[in-house]
Amino acid sequence: MKKIAFVLLILLIWLQYKIWLQDGGIPEVVQLQDDVEQVKTEVKKLQERNQSLDAEVKDLKKGLDAIEERARSEMGMIREGEIYYQVIEPERDIQSHE
Repeated sequence: MKKIAFVLLILLIWLQYKIWLQDGGIPEVVQLQDDVEQVKTEVKKLQERNQSLDAEVKDLKKGLDAIEERARSEMGMIREGEIYYQVIEPERDIQSHE
């Protein structure tokens, strides 16, 4: 009876060692769960970005308004007959002249 109890105790200690300290144990499982959550968050961000880009592509395909807006804001283009004004503000001198 003592031999069986001793063998079971050794087996229990060995299993606890495997669970807590070796590869594939609880610490690794916890780390992998954290990694999965981070990946899920990143995937969600990328899906939202893809939806935004998809909406922009659809808008560009179906209408000239989006193309015109983009040409004006990103390329500085103007329509024929329009006059372009650029306001340049002077740099302020922070140091006082004494």
